[in-house]
Amino acid sequence: MISKSFKLETGVSFVKLSGVVENYKILQSRYEGSWRKMWLLRPRIRIDGLYVSRNTYIRAGVAEWKITNPVHIVCYYRYMRFFPSGRFIYKNSSQKIKDVAKIMNFRAAKADCVFTGHYTLSEEKVEAAVLYPGLRPTVLRIRLRLRGTTAGANNRMDLLSLVTSGMNDNEVNGHDEDILGVVEGWQDDETHNPDVPAVSHKRGLTPFVFVPFEEVETSVLNLPVEKMDYYVPG
Repeated sequence: MISKSFKLETGVSFVKLSGVVENYKILQSRYEGSWRKMWLLRPRIRIDGLYVSRNTYIRAGVAEWKITNPVHIVCYYRYMRFFPSGRFIYKNSSQKIKDVAKIMNFRAAKADCVFTGHYTLSEEKVEAAVLYPGLRPTVLRIRLRLRGTTAGANNRMDLLSLVTSGMNDNEVNGHDEDILGVVEGWQDDETHNPDVPAVSHKRGLTPFVFVPFEEVETSVLNLPVEKMDYYVPG
C-alpha cells in the first residue's frame, strides 16, 4: 500500500520535474540554448519589491474674494505586489511608498484596505483580477504589458485596461479564492449585477514602475507634488 506522504512527495517531484523539462524545451526552442539570453529576454514578473503607478490630476479649489481661482494637484498611487504562487496584493492610496510597503502583505489589517487577487503571465501580457467585497461586490480586472527599460529589468508595466464590474452572490460565494477564473472571458462592458455597471476607467493609467524593497525609503516616488508635480515613468 502506498502511503499518502509518498504520493504527495512523488507528486511534488513530478511537478518540479515537468517544470524543469518545460523550461529546457523553451530554452532550446526560443533562446538558442543560452540561459543568459533566456534570463535577459524572457518576461518575468519581479517579486523583490513593488510595482507602483503614480497618478496626478488637477482639482479646482475654492475661489477667494473672486480674485483668484486656485487649483490643487492631487496625487495618488496604485500599488501591486506579486507572488510566485499566482497571487498578488493591490492597494489604491494617497500614501507614499515608504509607508505602504510595510503593510503590503497577507497579514494586513482590514482597515489598511489591502486586497488580494490572482494573476497570470503569458509572454509579456499580465491578466489580473481582485475582488472588492461588501454589500455590492465589485471585481477589478486589470490588463498589463510587462517590459523593461533595459534587457532583463522587467521594471515597467503598461496599464492597458482597468475595468470594474459587479458580481452576483453565487459568484462571490463560489469563487474559491480564484477570482480570475470566475471572470475569465468577460467582456469589458459585462457586469453580473445591474446595480454595479461595468466601467472602463480612463484615468489613473500611468505605467507601473518597479521599486525594490531596499529602495522604498529613498525612491523619488516619495516626493510630494510641491517638489515633483509629474513623474515620467520612461
